Amino acid sequence: MKKKVSIKINGKMYEREVEPRLTLVDFLRHEIDLTGTHVGCEHGVCGACTVLINGHSGRSCLTFAVQADGAEITTVEGLAAADGELNALQQSLRDNHGLQCGFCTPGVLISLTELLRDNPDPSEEQVRDVLTGNLCRCTGYAGIVAAALETARRAHGEARS
Repeated sequence: MKKKVSIKINGKMYEREVEPRLTLVDFLRHEIDLTGTHVGCEHGVCGACTVLINGHSGRSCLTFAVQADGAEITTVEGLAAADGELNALQQSLRDNHGLQCGFCTPGVLISLTELLRDNPDPSEEQVRDVLTGNLCRCTGYAGIVAAALETARRAHGEARS
């Protein structure tokens, strides 16, 4: 029996009737056509499906769409400006060659967005600690860490000037 859900995604409200077992990641990808959130391990280990659920990072492969009823979700598509201009973190990831193959990138961006929001001046150790929840099969975290630290430095520098 389908259930009606109302979920605000990237600032826009969506209402659908879904099967109770439909995961949030499948809801995003197949019902809303937001394919930026990736499905990796489907066990919550790899972090590719990470989205912000009411402002906190969560694994959309472990969350049913019905559990997100009434929630506010931010996906990787919600990070850039409406005109497509990359935000500071996205641009830093690009500038520091942190994109690599790109499969883990959506989850990495969401995790680092939460970190930089909650801690605008993180240490390298804190950045690396957050990234332990996102597996990069390219094994190249150096560019990702550099991008997060550069974003923090720039925001911190801009705040001081």
